[in-house]
Amino acid sequence: MIDRITFDPLTAMRHSIRFAASLTARLRAVLAALAAGGLFCGPILAAQRADTAARPNFLIVLADDCTHNDLPLYGGQNARTPNLDALARQGLTFNRAYLCMSMCQPCRAELYTGQYPLRNGCAWNHSASRPATRSLPHQLGPFGYRTGLAGKVHVLPKDVFPFEVVPGFDTSCTRNPTQPHQLDGIREFISRKPDEPFCLVIALVEPHVPWVMGDASQYPRKALKLPPNIADTPRTRQDYASYLAEITYMDAQVGEILSVLRASGKEDETLVLFSSEQGSQFPGNKWTNWDTGLHTALVARWAGRVPAGVRTDALVQYADVLPTLLELAGGNPADPKLALDGTSFAAVLRGQTQTHRTFVYGAHNNIPEGPAYPVRTVTDGQWRYIRNLTPDELYIEKHLMGIQGDGALNNPYWATWIGTAWDTPDTYRLVKRYLLRPAEELYHTAADPYEMNNLAADPDHADIKARLSAELDRWLAQQGDPGVPQDTHEAHQAAQRGAHRYAPK
Repeated sequence: MIDRITFDPLTAMRHSIRFAASLTARLRAVLAALAAGGLFCGPILAAQRADTAARPNFLIVLADDCTHNDLPLYGGQNARTPNLDALARQGLTFNRAYLCMSMCQPCRAELYTGQYPLRNGCAWNHSASRPATRSLPHQLGPFGYRTGLAGKVHVLPKDVFPFEVVPGFDTSCTRNPTQPHQLDGIREFISRKPDEPFCLVIALVEPHVPWVMGDASQYPRKALKLPPNIADTPRTRQDYASYLAEITYMDAQVGEILSVLRASGKEDETLVLFSSEQGSQFPGNKWTNWDTGLHTALVARWAGRVPAGVRTDALVQYADVLPTLLELAGGNPADPKLALDGTSFAAVLRGQTQTHRTFVYGAHNNIPEGPAYPVRTVTDGQWRYIRNLTPDELYIEKHLMGIQGDGALNNPYWATWIGTAWDTPDTYRLVKRYLLRPAEELYHTAADPYEMNNLAADPDHADIKARLSAELDRWLAQQGDPGVPQDTHEAHQAAQRGAHRYAPK
């Protein structure tokens, strides 16, 4: 006789749950023991690699003092840059990328901190950022990134910019000739830890003066097409050819760097950014708030993530780069505790939008490069408004116009501008444009890319000038910018000591 068993569904489900929980606990214990003994590392490391793969590596390559529209990528008619042209075909080119100050140290501090010059503290050349400022190594470190810098540093203090120093590229932009570069340092840095993401900045020193690298004979002087903001003299053509040779030399370095990345096997998981920094050391570019000073080249490549062979009119600024990298690394650049001025343009990189900013801003403090001559500007990418705060003063820049310790001219071509201006109307206009500036300037940059036709006094454009002027006022107030008092030896020296006098609200 067989006893009848009564089936209770609720009781059975309870037993099943207890059994599953017990089995799960036992499996976890076994897996933990195996992992502790090194017998089950494969899947664990695979999971770590999957997490790392979601965070791209970052490779940022900077030229030095290269006017953006001297590059063929932006309409340049002289320079040959096959590697940059290829990079653009593989990535996204920004038509409207800008920096806030067209001087080496302030623009790099802006790039590395995500803050405008007055907020991070580096609002003069040869100064320093605020001691409490945080930069790329601080912001990316919590997400597992090691951050290195090869080549030109030119940011202070070290505690604010604690990059790992990566050897191989000349750190001096004024050496004659530039020291030969070696690729072993960046190769080791890129490949050191396969499962750890990296951020590497390679700051080249070309085409910063002296223009001594490359083969200038490849640019016959008589065949050159000079931009309209550069006076046509024989010495200018000679120096312009040397400058173009340095651009081609720089381009070759870009090609070598990208070859190292390709050989590492990390090309497809790396966001590459190239930027030309500020304009060249010809009058009207570097050390100015004109478009040829502040407008920079920016190309982004990330295979399968960033559209290839595409251009965007999205308006971006150097301060936006760090927030973008931070978002891609998994952070929150909108966190108010970070006090970033820039905002992420990751959506532009992904091809999700064609817009970013409404305005970008610029500033210039002339000390210590010459007597005080503060300038402020704003642009919407189409129109630029400039305010010269001391228009009755004469603009002087000591590097461009001055002499070296041995009595030689820094830039011999400048003397030929002065020497021929008296009987060459076009040269006279360029010299006057550079030395004597009105209180306000307004340019339709989209139609006048070298900003040669000042429309500030034209009543037909009064509404545009008023709109941009009001926006500039708003930005200056937000940044706590006092204007003229900022461009003084006292303010500059205070910043060098880390005792900055002015700060954003």
